[in-house]
Parts: sequence; C-alpha cells; structure tokens
Amino acid sequence: MVQKDVILKGDCIERLKSLPDGCADLVFADPPYNLQLGGDLTRPDQSQVDGVTDAWDQFSSFKAYDAFCEQWLAEARRILKPNGAIWVIGSYHNIFRLGTIIQDLGYWIQNDVVWVKTNPMPNFRGTRFTNAHETLIWAGRDPKSRLTFNYHSLKAGNEDIQMRSDWTFPLCTGGERLKRNGRKTHPTQKPEALLHRILTATTEPGDLVVDPFFGTGTTGAGAKKLGRHYIGIERDKTYATEAEKRLAAIIPGAQEDIDPLPSPRKQPRVAFGQLIERGLLSPGTKLYCSKKRHVAQIKADGSLRAETMQGSIHKVGASVQNTASCNGWTFWHYEEAGKLAPIDSLRSVIRQQMN
Repeated sequence: MVQKDVILKGDCIERLKSLPDGCADLVFADPPYNLQLGGDLTRPDQSQVDGVTDAWDQFSSFKAYDAFCEQWLAEARRILKPNGAIWVIGSYHNIFRLGTIIQDLGYWIQNDVVWVKTNPMPNFRGTRFTNAHETLIWAGRDPKSRLTFNYHSLKAGNEDIQMRSDWTFPLCTGGERLKRNGRKTHPTQKPEALLHRILTATTEPGDLVVDPFFGTGTTGAGAKKLGRHYIGIERDKTYATEAEKRLAAIIPGAQEDIDPLPSPRKQPRVAFGQLIERGLLSPGTKLYCSKKRHVAQIKADGSLRAETMQGSIHKVGASVQNTASCNGWTFWHYEEAGKLAPIDSLRSVIRQQMN
C-alpha cells in the first residue's frame, strides 16, 4: 500500500523507483529547464535573475539532459495506472526535447497547452522577443488510456464556452510567493491557479497525483485543497521543509464543493422506454417542443408518433424540425400543472433511483 500525502526527500529517479507499478492517477512534472546560459543574467539595475545558475538546472550537454529525462519519464509512466496521464511543463529550452522523449516512450499526447503570462519577465538584453509563455504537454500513459477529462465542469466554469488550450495566468507573485529572509524561496514557483485548472480538469477527488520535482509544494497545495492525494519528491531540503509548512496550513475543501459537474457520458444509460415502463409517462401523452410549435404522442413501446413520422424521440425531433439530428431528451417537453418541463428531468429521477 503506497503512503499518500507525503514528501519523499531525495533523487527523483531513485524515489520514483521506490513507488509501485500503477499507483498514480496523474503525474505533474516541472523538471529542470536546462537553460544553457553560460553565466549570470542581470537586470538593467545589475540585480541577478533568480534560478539561472542553480545547480539543479545544470547539465553538461543535451545528451546528458535527454538521458536524465528519459529515466524519470520512464519511471513516471511505470507508476501510472492504465488510464493515468502526465502533465509536463517547460520552455523553448526543453519542451521539444521532452515531447520527443514522451512520444518515444509510448505516451499518447492529448494536448499541448500554452500558458500565456500576463506579467512576463522583460527581455533585458533586447536581442529577442520577450518570453511571455510556457508550454505544457498533457499525455496519456498509452494510446488506449481513457483519460479523466471533466469537460462539463470546465465549460460551466468558463461561462458555457469550451475551454481552450491557451491559458492566461500571471506569474506567481504577491502573497502567494514564498519568501525567506526577504528573498524568493524558489526561483520558479508556479501559480496555484495553473495547478487548480489542471487538477480540476484531469483528476477526480481521491485521485493520487505524483510530482517528481515538488519544489515548494504547489502541486500538493492544489491537491489538498481539491480533495486529491499527493506524493511529492524533492531533493532540496530547504524546498521540502518550506513545502511541509505550506501544506500543513491548508484545510481541504468540503466534498460537496470539490466534486466535478457530472458528465452525461458517465451517467447510467436510461432509455426513453423506461419512463413509460415505470409510469412516469403514459402511452397517449403528448410531448411538445419548448414553444409548442411541434407536438408528438407517446406510444406504448417508447416510440413517438408525429404527423411526419414515427420513431425514436431523437428521429422524430429531427424530422419535425427538418434537421439532420436532434437531442430528443432536451427537445421534447411534457406538460404538468400547466407548465412544460423537459423529459430529461424524468430521466434524472430514474438515475437517482439507480445510484
């Protein structure tokens, strides 16, 4: 039995090897970017940009970096459940190399997502475009993996508009940024908003999320708030200590507040005929469109009869509108106490009885 909600201190590859096969629902990885800078990067005021010379981002060559990434990505794939997935974030320095390795190892890329930063660091040297985005890769363990994707929750939270693959968030600043002695605790701390979207979109409450490069615990913070479990791996003792303090102060959300919007695809199938069988609607009852422009009559076998044809709720709905298709559950309404209600509301009654 794998221990959850813990930080494993040490080398990410060795610690990943200690985890059992198929234990994780999701891996989120923010690996070293291998910035390949030959020296310090300074701002116009001569202050140094954080993270440029940190030892954990130093690799002797592309070959050495690729070998490191192949090892941890292979272990990450091993610990994923058959329907598990991985998210990897990077910049132009490393994301293309990561993408190649991900595909070579047998993962199946689902999307790439662009994180557009509202407050990117300026290009101080004036030699190239300002780097105002980072790229994320979302991939399944293999081509057959059936990934969690809370499409309806995302759409509802986005004012009934499909969520796009370009996400706009600011860098981690202000009170969210962890500091020690007035300095940033971690140079590349990610905003919790980014992890909130990833976790609400591609995990369920109770899922286990593994982060091999835990840093100061942003993945764990998001997981704990959303009722997910986490395992963080971090070799830097200072980062791990700060993450532990951060996580200890978080109170998990209530179950009713974190459950995703149910997906119709995950609901038990209910046929229209079951409404007649259970007496929720009777043969001979008339159904209407929402404006009563079209009418049909229920038959005992669960089909509908209209002037144009007889058939299923979907085919008759399409026929009366002269359209190629129709969702009969939302198109047809029954009348009760002088008011119209969609027949889909009766399907919900049966589903509640089935749960």
